[in-house]
Amino acid sequence: MAEPGGSAGPGGTVRGGKGWMSMFLGTHTPRLDDKGRLILPAKFRDELAGGVVITKGQERCLYVFPGAEFGRIAEQLRATPMTHKAARAYSRVFFASAHDEVPDRQGRVTIPQHLREYAGLDRELVVIGASTRVEIWDRQAWDTYLAESEDDFAGIEEGVLPGGL
Repeated sequence: MAEPGGSAGPGGTVRGGKGWMSMFLGTHTPRLDDKGRLILPAKFRDELAGGVVITKGQERCLYVFPGAEFGRIAEQLRATPMTHKAARAYSRVFFASAHDEVPDRQGRVTIPQHLREYAGLDRELVVIGASTRVEIWDRQAWDTYLAESEDDFAGIEEGVLPGGL
């Protein structure tokens, strides 16, 4: 993670005490075209150019992972005992809904129909950087999520970041 005093750098990276590290940041508002394609935000394209995996996320969004990050998560799930019922259930949905693709020259990826339906995607989207992944939201769903969670944001800091910022 970036150390205190880190700064934003090129292409969705953050400058910390150990140099530049990949991190997806920001909020973008692209549109879905008639063929179900999304143009990835320009600042994310270099990191995602080698290929992405798109899968179901929590709160009815989609997660977009660079191939290496998806591989890291897959390793963690493989390390979980098969006797762990919740891990089996999560793995089934996570992997069964996954779609891998290499963005085209314009930085477009096709979002399969089953994933568009899951996330309720219409033409107006919100694409957010969420550290090691990108999330794709229907614009109305994102606005609703933000309105419902904004008041809780300050209150949950202590539980997520022990000791606070």
